[in-house]
Parts: sequence; C-alpha cells; structure tokens
Amino acid sequence: MEASDDTEEPPLPLALAAFQVSEEFGFLLPDPLTELPAPYGPWMDIAHGLPQLITSHQLRSRVLQMPQLSTQHLRGREQLHLAHLVLSFITMGYVWQEGEEGTVQVLPRNLAVPYWEVSQALGLPPILSHADFVLANWRRKDPHGPLEIENLDTIITLPGGESLRGFILVTLLVEKAAVPGIKAITRALGAVLQRDGDALHRALEELAGAIEAMSAALRRMHDYVDPEVFYSVIRIFLSGWKDNPAMPHGLVYEGVSPEALAFSGGSAAQSTVLHAFDELLGIRHRQDTAAFLHRMRDYMPPAHRAFVERIRGAASLRRHVLSSGDARLRLAFNRCVSALTGFRCYHITIVTKYIATAAARARARRAEPGAGAGAPAGKAPAALEDKGTGGSHIFSFLKSIRDTTREGMISA
Repeated sequence: MEASDDTEEPPLPLALAAFQVSEEFGFLLPDPLTELPAPYGPWMDIAHGLPQLITSHQLRSRVLQMPQLSTQHLRGREQLHLAHLVLSFITMGYVWQEGEEGTVQVLPRNLAVPYWEVSQALGLPPILSHADFVLANWRRKDPHGPLEIENLDTIITLPGGESLRGFILVTLLVEKAAVPGIKAITRALGAVLQRDGDALHRALEELAGAIEAMSAALRRMHDYVDPEVFYSVIRIFLSGWKDNPAMPHGLVYEGVSPEALAFSGGSAAQSTVLHAFDELLGIRHRQDTAAFLHRMRDYMPPAHRAFVERIRGAASLRRHVLSSGDARLRLAFNRCVSALTGFRCYHITIVTKYIATAAARARARRAEPGAGAGAPAGKAPAALEDKGTGGSHIFSFLKSIRDTTREGMISA
C-alpha cells in the first residue's frame, strides 16, 4: 500500500513501471478513481461542494461537524491518492476560506489525523501539491474518448470556475506532452551504455520534440485561464505555510503534533518532468536555486523522486556526447537544451502575465478609494506578490534556472 523507494536495482534502460511511471501517461496517475468507498461519504460530500462552501463562508463550520473517519478502509494506491486529493483540497479551503488576513493556526483533529495517515502511507506531505492538484485530479468525460481538454474535467475543484479547471487541465496536458520525452530518457541511457550512436541520436530527437510539445501545450494557458481570476481567486488556495508572511508560524495539525508544521504550497517545481530532464542533460543550477529545487522533490511521490535520483546516478550523457566527438549527437543534445531553455523562457512569460502584471493591477485597485470591500475569496492576496506559491522569490528563481539551463549547451 505504501509507495516507497525501490531498493532493488532494475536493469538499465530504466524500467518505468518500477518507478510508478506509465508508458501512456508518464507521471500522471492513470485514470484516477473519482469516488471513495461509502464510509468516506462525509469527505466526498464536502469535497464536491467546496466552491460553494468556501464562497458562502460555511466550509469551516462543516469541517468541524465532520466525523473523524478511520483510514483503515482505504485499499491500494488509487484510493489513497483520491483520499489525499480530497483531504488536500478540503484543507486548503479550510485554511484560506477567509483570505490571507483570516487564516487559522490549527487544523482540527478530524481532518488533520486522517490527512496525516494518508500522507504517511503515500510518502507525500500533508498539503496540496502538484501530485494531487494535477497528477491525480483528472477524469475523462467520455471514458473511451481522447485525452484532450474538451474531453477532460477535474475530480475536485475550488473557487475559480472555468479558469481553475483550465489551469489544472492545461498543466495536465503539459505533463502528457512530456511522455515521449520520459520514455526517451530510458532509451538514451540505454544507448549510452551500449555505445549506440544512432539509437542515442533518435532518443535525443524524441526528447527535444517532447519538450517543444510541452511549450506548445503551455501556450494554451492563455485560452483557458483569466489572469485576474487566477491571481485574485485561485492563487491563494495553492499557497502553503512555509516562507509565507500570511502564516509565519506554520500550522498545527491537531492530534498529530503539538508544534506547528511548515509546508510549501503547490509549485511547478514539484513536477518530476523537468527534474528528470535536468538530470539527464547534466544541467547544474546555482546553489540557492538548486537547494529549493531539491526541497521540492520531497513533494513528489517517492517512486518518482527515486526515478530522478536513478537518472542522476546513471552514466553522464553530457560526458558521453563530449567524448564521442560526434557532431550529430552534439547538435541533437543542444537541441534538447535549447528546447528546455525555451520552455523556461515561456514559463517566465506566463508568470509575468498571471502574477506580475496581475499583481500590479491588484495594487492599483487597492489604492483606489473604497478598496477593501468585498468577499475575501475575491480579494487579491498581497503576502506572496513577489513569491511563488511554493515560497520562492519567483523571478530571480525562474531567471536563474533559465540561465543555468542555457549554460548547459555544448560548444562546438
């Protein structure tokens, strides 16, 4: 039931299944469950009503009336992942229902204890992370239909309406676009071991194509997500209680620990995809940036984290390409690095639109006469204006990883 690092060394090329990576879906949870067993009806009832409960300021009172349920009836990874998703969303709604000025210091026992137990079983932290928000939060409208945005929906949602749905599903499509690149990692490492230049060239071309497809998928954010809704409504619910001025002391999980605990909010840096590509290509980030990225690995499913570590421990692709003297391999390698740099440049463009520009507009609105009225759910948070929801200083962080990625190019 518990997802843990495999101690047995699988032969290279890496066996994806040994790391809970799907040939079809990559790091996405394949066709996640959408309902828990009947004993967990109280959780599901609250989870399915979250947008209304939060905007009507009723969620906290509903949670306090919720029975404390045992986690012993949860069976298998799929049920645990759905339980974690449900409890994560309820927790974010509970903490942020009244905005950043009305946070709580204690998560009540009837929510905190089962949430902690499910988190321990999965090896995930007790906070909403990318593994919940995106990887385990999708379903097909037509079960036999394609994995395209028109045929997709979320399982659990929060305030933010169609923009939240779009944000989750476009991010999911970026993950899906990465799948050929994930498979190319195993082929590339196998080709290095076999010293097969043709197979390595094919794998690098597949990887570059996948990263370019990820950028194309990310561009769809503009079509589905309103920047004002993202910044003023959605973003606070992705925020954590570590490196966040709105919750400087963290959160007490009642019945778990008498001391407050601090966890980072959701972040694109929690996606295993880019960590895996960085390790394969030998991208080395600067010390402070690398420290944050490595901390974000603690928010990944343990098997996915182990996959990244296994790539890190494999034979160096970069050294192999350098020592081969093969111009064709160098060009293909550099195409991968260039595509990854391009993806990170475009991510900065997205963040500028959805955070920096939206924050400037929110500041201007706060300065207007009569500002401050209105529901907290629609009041733009100020505490993280210059930070990501994971707690990083967002632009210096993103520009640093873009620049160190570009430095990974092999010169002629």
